[in-house]
Amino acid sequence: MSHWRTPLDPAGYVGWVLKHLTDVYRRTGADIPFGNPLPSHGTEMEGWFWRITDETSGRALIALCSVNRQPAGDWSTAAVGVHPGLVVRSGALEGARAEESPFSVTAGDASGSFQVGTDRVRFELGDLRLNMAITDPVTWPKAFGGGGVFSAIPFLNQYWHPYYLGGKASGTVEYGSESWTFADAKVYAERNWGAGFPLRWWWGQAHDFGGADVCVAFSGGLLSLGPIARDVNGIVVRLGSKVIRMTPPVLVRSRIGENQWFLRGRSPRYEIEIEGDGRHLPPHVLPVPLPAERRNIDTDFEHLGARLRLTVRERGALLFEGTSELAALEVGTRPK
Repeated sequence: MSHWRTPLDPAGYVGWVLKHLTDVYRRTGADIPFGNPLPSHGTEMEGWFWRITDETSGRALIALCSVNRQPAGDWSTAAVGVHPGLVVRSGALEGARAEESPFSVTAGDASGSFQVGTDRVRFELGDLRLNMAITDPVTWPKAFGGGGVFSAIPFLNQYWHPYYLGGKASGTVEYGSESWTFADAKVYAERNWGAGFPLRWWWGQAHDFGGADVCVAFSGGLLSLGPIARDVNGIVVRLGSKVIRMTPPVLVRSRIGENQWFLRGRSPRYEIEIEGDGRHLPPHVLPVPLPAERRNIDTDFEHLGARLRLTVRERGALLFEGTSELAALEVGTRPK
């Protein structure tokens, strides 16, 4: 008996129609409730990012890659940064490709390559080699993505989604004469996609609070929809199994400048304050893609060993207060 489903098979036809409509909707940048934001949406820029830290040794690394759409062929922005030190290896790689099932992103040419999936990350950039496996990921639990209801609005210039709010990473990074082998280090992973980076943005993440099972991430920038543009902020905090998201219409205020970050969000139930300080160390300089121009610009400044103080209250009662000395704090700009 044949197992092929044809348009004459009602269940198969309905499933095909729903999948087709979902794919068309995702190409606007938006996601349906309880959808999977991890695979590519097919927008002009699709990015993936990982952050690994070991609180005991004070070490951290970040890795990032993208698929940038361009008529002459898709290309990728790829980079790895290591702390301590201002180690950054980056490149604009040809042959970028994203697959949905199983999820994978790859790119490679004479200057470097990467292969990433849900649980494996490999980069080769110049003299740097990164090979790591991810286990026990703490996945996103809510119906809408990191942007809240904005995740379901089509044609925004930028979308953001933290898809691993914890987990373990084991592997090795080698660069020059240095190497770092880590086992069960903490991992955080996120996605961003859309027409490219906004004209300005800020971001931060921390999960090293002296043994507390806590993860925090925030993202902000100039969000545009046609002629309308305004600064928008979002905060996500995980306290054990509790995940708190503050995004519009919840009001989150920010004050960013002079290597300092301050955000405060208030909802009817929660109040979150974040104070970030990167004044004690210089930032890593990371690449930003200009998809249509097939090139990167170095206008993303990220402190990989910064200080972040987090305070969370529920109906006025203190839920958590702590400081991380191994946070990431970022600001960036893009030319008009």
